[in-house]
Amino acid sequence: MTPGAPYRWRDEAAIRAFVAEVGFGLLCVAAPDRQHVVHLPLVWRDERHVGLHLHRANPIVRHLDGQEALIVVTGAHHYISPDWYGMPDKVPTWNYQSAELRGVMRRLDHEQTVAHLDALSNDQESRLLPKPVWTREKMSEGLFERVMTGLIGFEIAVHAMEGTMKLGQDKPESARIAVADALATRGDAAMSTLMRATLS
Repeated sequence: MTPGAPYRWRDEAAIRAFVAEVGFGLLCVAAPDRQHVVHLPLVWRDERHVGLHLHRANPIVRHLDGQEALIVVTGAHHYISPDWYGMPDKVPTWNYQSAELRGVMRRLDHEQTVAHLDALSNDQESRLLPKPVWTREKMSEGLFERVMTGLIGFEIAVHAMEGTMKLGQDKPESARIAVADALATRGDAAMSTLMRATLS
């Protein structure tokens, strides 16, 4: 995370919305043997709890229950050429949007894990409308139960969340517009749009 004051992002409601929109992150936990990390889908259970699931054979599983963990969620990002600013004596950098969630992990029971999986699939399926929503009722009889034997659900009780929005806020507006234009020309609509949204 870039610690510079112009880039600090502390709006918790906006961070929650960002995490919900991305729906995917990197779970990190320290263990006696090594640092463990895993990429996984995420869904908010409420305003302070994020649900997730892993395959029970993943080595990280035995280090999670009751432990402090970190989830990192990364959004739009792009290399920024100093040529795009239209200003002399600038250096290359990287613009990005990212959030960190810190909290304690708790293992979910079977019913809670099923509810988590239903919520996760419903959240993602709702983004695909007007496609008919997929539900586990479409699976062959007994298949979901067999799949469940390999999965373990967890939630993280988030006690701290912070983010970074490094979008050239230390540059004049004209330079930021020039960068947004350059990104749009290169086909990066996400970063270009994000930069424009933060202009005064």
